[in-house]
Amino acid sequence: MTDILLFTQALAREAGKLISDVRAEAALSHEYKNGDELVTNADIRADQLICAAIKQQFPEHQIISEESSPDLGSIAKIVTPLWIIDPIDGTVNFAHGHNHSAISIAYVEQGQTLVGVVYNPFNDELFCAERGKGAFLNGDAISVSAETELRRSLIATGFPYIKSTLGPMIPRLHAVLRNCADIRRIGSAALDICFVAVGRLEGYYESLNVWDFAAARLIALEAGAECGHFSEVPDDIDPQFYDNDLLIANPSIYPQLLAVLQAADKA
Repeated sequence: MTDILLFTQALAREAGKLISDVRAEAALSHEYKNGDELVTNADIRADQLICAAIKQQFPEHQIISEESSPDLGSIAKIVTPLWIIDPIDGTVNFAHGHNHSAISIAYVEQGQTLVGVVYNPFNDELFCAERGKGAFLNGDAISVSAETELRRSLIATGFPYIKSTLGPMIPRLHAVLRNCADIRRIGSAALDICFVAVGRLEGYYESLNVWDFAAARLIALEAGAECGHFSEVPDDIDPQFYDNDLLIANPSIYPQLLAVLQAADKA
């Protein structure tokens, strides 16, 4: 286990304790950014804690965070080591007292995600992976489910804050629901993807932001998942960081779910 992974795990646990304490102390306050997206004081405080720790330990590294650095630019062109952070993935769940929220931290070097950590402090579940070394939940190796039929599969997705963009999602939802066992809307993309990694879900699809999935995507890949997109990826964007129409599933379910989603978009 590398020093970077150990550092990231400890940092995720520290941030997790912070947000748990804020909620337990009923010290939560919130506002809306861009008119629709909820952000709490716990998001801001966790972001500050994580960024300060990284800057102290690795002053030359760059940081992309949902709360403090929303202008992404081109990640693949960033030469220096890079951290991609979501201080609370699942803020709406967090603010409403639900336990499906997580700290998400990814470490990228020379255009490759090398470490991913997703920590749910409310269930004390820490998912992690290093590139080429497998995926783990609380220290135990994990892998995707062995299900081979979409009609017996549990699939997850999510919906945007901006409701005017719902249009194409409804036909997709209808098509997937007709072809799978059931659908879940958990409310944390990072946990959705980790649930694919550990076999609690067979597949997941949604359009996201890179901080939502950077860490969890590596965890899913290392657990044996197939990761891609159900629409074309622009030539000038690295697919591993492209955040539109993301699709992650076990290798048997991936092509079946891909076909359903693409057919729905063509209908």
